[in-house]
Amino acid sequence: MEKKSIDFSYGLFSDRHIGPNDDQIKSMLHVLGFSKLSEFSDQVIPDDIKQKNKEEDSILSHPVSEKDILAQLRVLGAKNFEFKSWLGMGYSNSILPSVIQRCVFENPGWYTQYTPYQPEISQGRLESLLNFQTMVSDLTGLPIANASLLDEGTAAAEAMMICFAEAQRPSDRSFFISSFCHPQTIEVVKGRAKPFSIEIIVADHRSFDFSSPVFGALLQYPGTDGVIYDYSAFIKKAQEQKVLIILACDLLSLTVLRSPGDLDADIAIGNSQRFGVPLGFGGPHAAFLSTKDELKRRVPGRIVGVSKDNAGQKAIRLALQTREQHIRREKATSNICTAQALLANIASMFAVYHGPDGLRKIAERTHACAAVLKLAAEKCRIKVGQEPFFDTVLLNCSPYKSYEVLKRGWEKKVNLRAYSENEISVSFDETTTLADVAEVLKILIQKDEIPFKIEDLVSEINPLFGQHTRRSSYLKQEVFNSHHSETQMMRYIKRLEFKDLSLTQSMIPLGSCTMKLNAATELMPLSWSAFSQIHPFVPDFQSHGYREILLELATMLAKITGFDSVSLQPNSGAQGEYAGLLVIKKYLESIHQNQRNVCLIPSSAHGTNPATASLANFKVVIVACDEAGNIDLEDLQTKAQENQAHLAALMITYPSTHGVFEASIRKVCDIIHSFGGQVYMDGANLNAQIGLCKPGQYGPDVCHMNLHKTFSIPHGGGGPGAGPIAVKRHLASFLPGHCLSKELGGKDPIRAVSSAPYGSASILLISWSYLKMMGLDGLKKATQVAILNANYIAKRLEPHYKILYKGRNGWVAHECIVDVRAFKKSCGVEVHDIAKRLMDYGFHAPTISFPVAGTMMIEPTESESKDELDRFCDALLAIREEIKEIEDGKMSKVDNPLKNAPHTALACASEWSHPYSREKAMFPLPWVKEGKFWPSVGRIDEAFGDRNLVCTCS
Repeated sequence: MEKKSIDFSYGLFSDRHIGPNDDQIKSMLHVLGFSKLSEFSDQVIPDDIKQKNKEEDSILSHPVSEKDILAQLRVLGAKNFEFKSWLGMGYSNSILPSVIQRCVFENPGWYTQYTPYQPEISQGRLESLLNFQTMVSDLTGLPIANASLLDEGTAAAEAMMICFAEAQRPSDRSFFISSFCHPQTIEVVKGRAKPFSIEIIVADHRSFDFSSPVFGALLQYPGTDGVIYDYSAFIKKAQEQKVLIILACDLLSLTVLRSPGDLDADIAIGNSQRFGVPLGFGGPHAAFLSTKDELKRRVPGRIVGVSKDNAGQKAIRLALQTREQHIRREKATSNICTAQALLANIASMFAVYHGPDGLRKIAERTHACAAVLKLAAEKCRIKVGQEPFFDTVLLNCSPYKSYEVLKRGWEKKVNLRAYSENEISVSFDETTTLADVAEVLKILIQKDEIPFKIEDLVSEINPLFGQHTRRSSYLKQEVFNSHHSETQMMRYIKRLEFKDLSLTQSMIPLGSCTMKLNAATELMPLSWSAFSQIHPFVPDFQSHGYREILLELATMLAKITGFDSVSLQPNSGAQGEYAGLLVIKKYLESIHQNQRNVCLIPSSAHGTNPATASLANFKVVIVACDEAGNIDLEDLQTKAQENQAHLAALMITYPSTHGVFEASIRKVCDIIHSFGGQVYMDGANLNAQIGLCKPGQYGPDVCHMNLHKTFSIPHGGGGPGAGPIAVKRHLASFLPGHCLSKELGGKDPIRAVSSAPYGSASILLISWSYLKMMGLDGLKKATQVAILNANYIAKRLEPHYKILYKGRNGWVAHECIVDVRAFKKSCGVEVHDIAKRLMDYGFHAPTISFPVAGTMMIEPTESESKDELDRFCDALLAIREEIKEIEDGKMSKVDNPLKNAPHTALACASEWSHPYSREKAMFPLPWVKEGKFWPSVGRIDEAFGDRNLVCTCS
């Protein structure tokens, strides 16, 4: 009898990440006329870019099991020191309520959605983001707020650019920053100013007299030293000079301090991190920006607005979309694509759960701890800094040096901030107790006992802030005063969740967005305190675990892309684009080619590309594409030659935004290099390359990588994202540095592009885990299956829909564009109608009208099984039959399932007057009845919401 072989392994993670099993892969290959996956992918990838050499002894050669990766992460997490960090500078410990942690932060029903461009199936997160905007608007006292930005530093940079665009005197190219702003904010703003030759004046606002003309001014409220400064005289002088004022605010402090609106500021920015969002070594955190009404058309990013649906009921959508970078392109004032929607939702839920009274109590308790420390220090004859303050106390530690005090703190597992050579600042937060206050005092006086009881000082606190005390009310809306028990909160969160379609219900086939599996194992460590509770500015010795992971991630990304060095700092894809172009600009300056300022961009490029080039102050020149969707080589050659003296770069997406591998990519790069330019590759479509080809080997000089696409970080309903850049050796010296991390970046770095040294560091754990668990073979197979799935869909749809572009040998890459423009002529059906009708089948629409108006771009990813692909194709084929009924006159052109889609439960339960049945509206295919997803509102009136902008809760 033959002995049975026992497999003692835990199984390959790649088998769980990749949707189709071997039988399904074989079946799809058969439909396409192939027997092996490798044979098929060889037919798709151009020969001259195929990876020739297989990496040997790579850190990715041996995939790690899910069980073992968690074990490794626990070991690495133990190398991070979980000290109590009272460092401040815009980052504070906070308490994430368990109900929000479990029901939002750790819930795929909240973190796997895409940006709410299809609002009828996004009403839950849109309501939550509307709550966020309301919270920000109320607390800042300004009427217009957006649905989050990346971090406080970049929000300040965006605000500066608003002021620059609004400048009363075009000749003014100076911007004032108070020296009491957080250092990392000053750093990021200086970096954003440089391409436009904006002079940054950093000075004490108390002595600045506006004798030097400026177009805007940035003030910190409270200051980085903790002081609540009286800005009234400064603001009055600024207004006399028509200078716009930006206040960088602590959101929690605004529950007890006068709002920026009360102070007559024009713009308020800041970070909502202390509203329950973990520190995470710097991110991701949701920044905010609010303005006066007259600046609403300048507001960057997304604004959520209230409109109505076709039944007249309230419906929420993204408003003022004409400001979006994908429409304005090189005329855009911002390149923001990914925001921080998931973190904004957590912050807004924090406000909903605590309500105005709860938030005020947290603020008062936080201030009380700081006030007790001040009184205790004075009792011990320690000189205390200026008053009033909110949560931060400045203390003179003479005769000791501040570094000596820091070292004593480390012995007690406490981090304090060295504000100057002889000054320490201490920033308390929601987690602080009186015992913590006592511990800090012991560190300062170098004694193990205090000669009085800390508790006795509480009665001596003056709880008011004098003229700075807030008098106006906030958060009076019902939503902030209704859900304070855990039961109520849980039900509210779930009620919103059930209004949204996410990957928990069905595939999201968005082209260029790569909505693949976000594995639970990859996400679990983000909740561990060893990673979530680390302040971004702790001393290096306290973050060895993080740094080891990040170094290995950078190494892996460099190896699999064929580049030499990687920066992990950019915290979105658009930030990666921006950082990459600044690196190119600095390299050109280093070789005395400052005159090079022209950036060539194909007409098919992502909207962020021309927007980013403009933000880097490049002149954008568009290069035509041919009928097949490829770059027109003749036009490229002409444009490069015409601009040869000034050619700086070409921005190209590869595979192209048209969903094909352009066979001429090497020639494209050679043309640019021959005229002295650099090639920037947008890495949005790396999902079609990993393991099969390496961009660094066929021509690009720099490439950003959307970790929230190819490398499995969740999209979170519109963020977080991460966009590291990889560069060739000659550009490595210029990778971004950071003013608070001197060893970061190249030898001659560009300034920081994000507030934290490693951007949104905590979510980088996801991509590290993904790469380690997939291994080289798993990554290669994932790419092959992504390409297979896209071609299988194209093959099934092709007899009924036109596939717009095809590449080598008639195949598409990992996505395909379906052309539906003919239906508008034949029967009045437009791409939006198909998108809305797909909701009735339980699907999110593909990307519509991008990169070609009137088309759908479909990307299934490797995570979807053949069963799900067939279900999606069946839905589109059924819709094609519905279109044919209209074309044949069997169905009205104005009253049909497509024009009336999506059909809500309310509409189907009401009086029915349509010429088609309720059954056809609700359950167009038999399987739709199983777990029917109901859109919560009907077709939304887009124009009404813009004509009547409402961006806060009533």
